[in-house]
Formats: sequence, structure tokens, C-alpha cells
Amino acid sequence: MTERAARITAQWASPLLLLAVTTSASADQIDQFLDQHWQRPIPAQGVVPAHYSELEASLDPLDCGACHPEQYQDWNQSLHSKAMGPGLMGQLIDMPAHARGEHQSCLRCHAPLAEQAEALVTEIETSQQQGSHRQGLICAACHVRQHQRYGPERRDSSTPTESQQLAHNGWQVADAFEDSRFCAACHQFEADEFSLNGKLLENTYNEWLDSDYSRQGVSCQSCHMPDRKHQWKGIHDPQMVRQGVEISAQIYTLEALTIDASVTVKNSNTGHRFPTYVTPQVVMEGYQQDQQGDRIDGTETYFVVARRVALDLSQEVFDTRLAPSQTATLSYQQARHPQAAAFVAKVWVQPDFFYQQFYQSVLDSNATQRGKQELQQALRDATE
Repeated sequence: MTERAARITAQWASPLLLLAVTTSASADQIDQFLDQHWQRPIPAQGVVPAHYSELEASLDPLDCGACHPEQYQDWNQSLHSKAMGPGLMGQLIDMPAHARGEHQSCLRCHAPLAEQAEALVTEIETSQQQGSHRQGLICAACHVRQHQRYGPERRDSSTPTESQQLAHNGWQVADAFEDSRFCAACHQFEADEFSLNGKLLENTYNEWLDSDYSRQGVSCQSCHMPDRKHQWKGIHDPQMVRQGVEISAQIYTLEALTIDASVTVKNSNTGHRFPTYVTPQVVMEGYQQDQQGDRIDGTETYFVVARRVALDLSQEVFDTRLAPSQTATLSYQQARHPQAAAFVAKVWVQPDFFYQQFYQSVLDSNATQRGKQELQQALRDATE
């Protein structure tokens, strides 16, 4: 806890409030809650309740961390906290300040609070690189509406006692926080939104809905928020990827003249397509290696698992992604090189492949002015 957080914590002046216990919500009730909860942009919080302290009124994640340090630390290391990184800011900063509709095409998921939309306008007008918009998808985006906190019930289903002092008027229980539809607000385009080749550009929730995971009640939160951790690990996390797929290699012949082998990737434990979006690609590779351990040029064979789209999103080039339980196989059949000492099979992930190409294209076109340095940093980040 920071000194500032500790100081402000002592200022709490909230009255006692028992958490209202709710029965399990129906599907229709959850839909109704989410329709209201995910208005875009999320309306301004409005007047702060008179009895709120500075800490209770704050929308800053650091202040949330004064009482929720574990959640804050998880969030602070997550991609949600970096949702307004240099790749996005490098594009937004060159937009006109009054183009709020254009801003919302990005902010609606990356920084959805009305206060964040205003902070972006201020930065465009003043060039001061600060404000809540740069913190990305903050705690309040999911948990605060009109200064009221919302969230799931306690882990043990208990309710506060009359002797407990609750900050910020306690919180209202909403079953939606443990329902995959909550995540669909940002991870699923509506039926009439942008699509290529008859498929929505963002379609993760529908992919999950079509899988056995939804029928078995394995929600998005089950995998991406285990034990309620606010980390949302995915394609950028090597361990998460390893848990989601099975990889195997088989050498059929290693004779004097030919090498016949295969590399297989199975989407064994991912509740949607692998990978789900257009930005990553997974590369399966086989090649021959000499006695020094070096790759022998010309002996490589590749198979790419991805949804490849044009940089201007004008067309889908190919889609080889794997639905749950589907398998991709790289077949390797080549003459054995005279210097070959081994056959090597690899599977590697480029989580930001599309972004690498896109940022470089924008920089090459000189289409950005104020955002150039941001995009250069984004390109470096994407290629690390």
C-alpha cells in the first residue's frame, strides 16, 4: 500500500451497508444487466456521493489497489492495463480532437469510460501525454457505474455483517461477472459489424458458444481468470499456449536420401479457435541441421496457423485456425542434405504478427505525424 493510499484510506466515512443478496439471475436478466452495463461510451460517473472520501470517489486503479492489492498487481501486469499502448495512441493522437465518433471505434473497448474519452480529447488538444485514457481498461470500466461498485458475490457466498464497515456503499452482486457474455462486450462483434469472407473480425464469444466448452459450462473466466485472478493470460503467455494445445513430431524415415516427417498441433484445450483473432500467427516448421547445430538453408518447410488478412482489412487471405479438437499437420518430405546431421521440428508463436506488419506499413507511408514516435515504439514492442 502506498503512503498516499494509506493516508486516504483513513478518511473513509461510508455508512454501514449490508450487501444485498440476490438469487441466481436468469439468462434474460443477465442480458438486461449487460445491455445497461455496457453502454458505450460508459456514461460519466456523475456527482460523487457527499459522504465519499477522496479514495472512494477515485477511478484510478492505484487507489483501487489500496484495498485490492492482489487484483491491482495482476491488472497492472496484464494486457488490459496496456490496452491504450503506443500502437493505438500513435494512431489516435493524429485524429482531430472533435472526431469523437472515430475515437470510439477504439475506445469502446480499450478505454470505455466517458472520462477517458474526455482525457483523450484533452491530450489531442494540449499534447500532454497523461490522463486516465492511457491506463487502458481500468478497474472502473468493469466495476463502477454512477460511483456504485458491481461485482460477483464473495467466494464463500457470505454477506457482510452489521459490524463491518464497507467502503463506497459496498457493492452490488451481479451474476453477469461470472458469465461469458460479460466478456463478449469486447470480444465479440455484433452481427452487423465488420466481417471478412462472411466471418466477423472479432468472433471469440461465438467460437466459444459453438464449442463443447459452452455446453459444459466452462466459461471464459474459467480459463482466463482462474481463481478470479485479474491477469487474462492468452496468446502472449507461453505457458497458457502450452496448456491449450498438444504438439507432437514424428519421423517416419531418416534414410540416406530422404527425410519423411511430420509436426502436429492440436487445439486440445482452448475453448475457441486457436488462435482466435487476426493478429497472431502460429508457425510450424521443419528443417535440417548440420553438425554445428546450424540450420541448412533451403531445407525449411512451413505451415502457418492463423487468420491472415490484408493490412487494410480489405480481404481475408487465408484462415487455417483450429476449432476446438481440430488438428493441423505439417508434412515434411525432402531430400536429405549432404551436410544434414539432424532433423529439427519447431512450433513458435508470433502474437503480434499483424501489428508488426501494420505499424511498419503506417510508418513507411508517412501517414502519421504526431504519433510517429509512439508507432516506432509499438513496432519495437511487437517485434521483441
